[in-house]
Amino acid sequence: MTSLLPADSRRILHAVRTHWCIENGLHWCLDATFGEDVSLIRLRNPAQNLSFLRRLVLNLFRADKSRSISMPRKLKAVAYNPDCLLVAFQLQEL
Repeated sequence: MTSLLPADSRRILHAVRTHWCIENGLHWCLDATFGEDVSLIRLRNPAQNLSFLRRLVLNLFRADKSRSISMPRKLKAVAYNPDCLLVAFQLQEL
């Protein structure tokens, strides 16, 4: 549903693609990596806190360029060997 005129198809297409870019870039990745859609946490504060932590971890792993493997494999590697975190997220001196 939109208030755009049907003749303005380029703007409609741009709006649809922009929406799906967000959906595919963030929401799908959160669901595929962390199983966010099946989470049973529905209360206000715990759900917001866990959502924040998931997005934080996702951004940290996206920033890690030391290995070019998928996000679930990065999480599994860290779960098996916590020392991977030290290699991936070394703090740089300012």
